[in-house]
Amino acid sequence: MEPFEKAASAIESLLSRSILPSGVTRVIPSDRQDEPFWPAGFTLSGINAGIKPQRKDLMLLLSDRPASTATVFTTNLCCAAPVELSKRHLAASAGRMRAVICNSGNANAATGIKGLQDAGRMAADTAAAFGLSAEEVLVASTGVIGQALPVDRIAAAMPGLKSASGSQQWRDAAEAIMTTDTFPKFFAVDVSLSGGKARIAGIANGSGMICPNMATMLAFLSTDASIDPELLMKHLSAANAVSFNAITVDGDTSTNDMAAILASGTGPSVVTGSDDSRLFGEALRTVMTMLAQLIVVDGEGATKFVELRIEGARNDDEARKAAMTVANSPLVKTAIHGEDANWGRIIAAVGRSGASFIQEELAVWFDALPILKPGLDAGFSEEEAMKVISKGAYTITVSLGNGPGRAVVWTCDLSRRYIEINGSYRS
Repeated sequence: MEPFEKAASAIESLLSRSILPSGVTRVIPSDRQDEPFWPAGFTLSGINAGIKPQRKDLMLLLSDRPASTATVFTTNLCCAAPVELSKRHLAASAGRMRAVICNSGNANAATGIKGLQDAGRMAADTAAAFGLSAEEVLVASTGVIGQALPVDRIAAAMPGLKSASGSQQWRDAAEAIMTTDTFPKFFAVDVSLSGGKARIAGIANGSGMICPNMATMLAFLSTDASIDPELLMKHLSAANAVSFNAITVDGDTSTNDMAAILASGTGPSVVTGSDDSRLFGEALRTVMTMLAQLIVVDGEGATKFVELRIEGARNDDEARKAAMTVANSPLVKTAIHGEDANWGRIIAAVGRSGASFIQEELAVWFDALPILKPGLDAGFSEEEAMKVISKGAYTITVSLGNGPGRAVVWTCDLSRRYIEINGSYRS
């Protein structure tokens, strides 16, 4: 299946399991240039700069004007040079940026002072090519850690990137940030506000080394809404907590992660405390959740997509602890892959998570099928359980019977293919 067809199929499958918020409408991609998928005021492009032998590896997101900008970054203390530089640029520009330049194939991480200089050159070369100041440019990289960035190749590719930047080549842009991804991640919605419709669109990458705070992923979003950087940051942080920070493939957190949104201000206004602000937040969460779930669907070697719900925890924090412990358990993930209704692995993971409960109050469901009832009653039908766990996507719900706390995370199985991919990542 062609990568974009695979992406479209994954989106349709995920949408069949969810309901879009009221006032939020999905934007379906079109190949017509007069029906852009991306919000007005932005151009995107993606080309091959020679970092990878053949595939696209350099992306540009460019705003026609200074755009309100909000970002979240990895919390890994071994953060990459582009993360450090982008933080500085965002502070220097008072949250108003013009561009994001991103390469794949090389992380520019653990590269010391030279790495910072190379990230700075990426920003400076982009600024020179497009008439910006370097501080208006966010820089991102993804790929192999500990190798010098071929910054001369990136510089030499600037004319090609500029010639490709006059239109919304968002498909090329989505491909250019892929690493071990098997398909590009993209999604867009329109949200009906009091001043008219605003569009929010995004692309992302990610397949392995995926775990919150954040993961090996990059996400670049834009909107035509008029919103100040502080409010935009509030919405991005809230949406990030329940999207990109609610997924796991393998429990590893990356050095390079960034999620950034730029708002051009050409569309309707969104102000603090308004109903429009609430609607905008719901729409942004919708886009980011879809992108996050696509990352899990495309997890390295993944064959199953599982939504894990924890209910009845003492509080939401304990629910999240339990959810992430189960979602990251290699024993649970291999049971998911092997289609084994091994509920014992699930409650064992909950038991070591730090969440408080009485084990006799535990309950487990696969979709709507009770697997474990309070009183440690596991009198379920293996045949009925197999009907659920043989599907490509299903939900595991665990009730702790100890309070109102809830959490939802998304995970996948752990297959032999994951080992094959990561055993030869640099080759």
